[in-house]
Amino acid sequence: MKKQTGFSAKVYSLVKSIPKGKVTTYKEIANALGTSAYQAVGQILAKNPEGFLSGGKIPCHRVVSSDGKIGGFCGSKCGEPICQKKKLLEKEGIRFGKDNNIIDFEKKFFRP
Repeated sequence: MKKQTGFSAKVYSLVKSIPKGKVTTYKEIANALGTSAYQAVGQILAKNPEGFLSGGKIPCHRVVSSDGKIGGFCGSKCGEPICQKKKLLEKEGIRFGKDNNIIDFEKKFFRP
């Protein structure tokens, strides 16, 4: 596997620090890196070469939208990948409301 460098490596490093049972946002990752490039963070995570679904160590499923909604996963904004992201989060103790918002978002929030 190709070694990540620069901004991507910093994003992945921060995402690795998110504890099981917690979530953060694309915006928080960007802010922690001193930028407002929230969409760039999302694009990097959409190309995660070491995601949990493939047996990797970068838990990008723990990054959600600022409104507490699931957001994208595996480069997809809807469909089966989002269901997989939700299942991974539920397995870690994250609960969702009817509108797919995270219940107790602030209690489950992690600030890198």
